Amino acid sequence: MGIDPGTNTTGYGIVRTDGRRMQCIVLGDIDLHRIGDPYRKLGRIFERVCALIDAYRPDEVALESPFFGENVQSMLKLGRAQGVAMAAALSKGLPVSEYAPRRIKQAITGRGSASKEQVALILKGMLHLDELPKRLDATDGLAVAVCHVFQCSRPEGLESGPRKKALGGGPASKSWEQFLAEHPERIKK
Repeated sequence: MGIDPGTNTTGYGIVRTDGRRMQCIVLGDIDLHRIGDPYRKLGRIFERVCALIDAYRPDEVALESPFFGENVQSMLKLGRAQGVAMAAALSKGLPVSEYAPRRIKQAITGRGSASKEQVALILKGMLHLDELPKRLDATDGLAVAVCHVFQCSRPEGLESGPRKKALGGGPASKSWEQFLAEHPERIKK
């Protein structure tokens, strides 16, 4: 399960790897715009993440770590949102990983400076999504999950590992460019 924490919208996505395939199980967002009290927003994130874990039973949770910006208040708010999402996963006994926004974009598109739209379009093609959600926070959460699958690779020669499964058994060091070149059917135009 991947989570893109936010104080107005928290995106999430869950993927399953099975042999040579990666499948999107669910993606969506937790809309917090109508909740004025910042503490109630945090409570809602905790409740929804717990409910999603109960409903879909992921094995692991990956979070986007807060980015460093000039607005310290925004960073603190994002850190709190990340903290309650992390606490929800930990309260359910799940291991948690964190990834920087640039690392997630690089894992999906090959470029750390890619836009939300570019990430969403690549995910749409790679995971055969029928359509993109209205808010791209959902695909951002999905991107965290996919990034985690690819970061959990094992050395070549081992029989298991999410990245090896998603790439069809190839070496764990394959780049996205190599993967897409070998699997052009994964890109919808």
